[in-house]
Amino acid sequence: MLDSVTANALSGALDGLALRQRAIADNIANINTPGYQAQRVLFEDALRRAVESGSGVAQPTVERSLEPTRLNGNNVNLDTETLSNIDTVLRFQFASQALSGQAASITKAIGQASA
Repeated sequence: MLDSVTANALSGALDGLALRQRAIADNIANINTPGYQAQRVLFEDALRRAVESGSGVAQPTVERSLEPTRLNGNNVNLDTETLSNIDTVLRFQFASQALSGQAASITKAIGQASA
């Protein structure tokens, strides 16, 4: 039903943002773990290319952060993680509302067509 470039892109964005939220939670949980390297989830560029190609389907990737490390080898920065989490939550809410709105429009159109 929602198999369009827009729906695929919104769904992919939700998947990427959900993965980013898990990575942020893992990073914060390991803030005092010696040698732990923060994770970063990347998907926006791949998603942009997928939309431009007409598919809207992209896979997120998880990479280690290149931020400098503390003496114990850990590079998690609580300020960075907090800001990233706020940004991610807001983007997730926006994409979720957009996908919901698209589904509601289709449902309304189907209802009007059958009346």
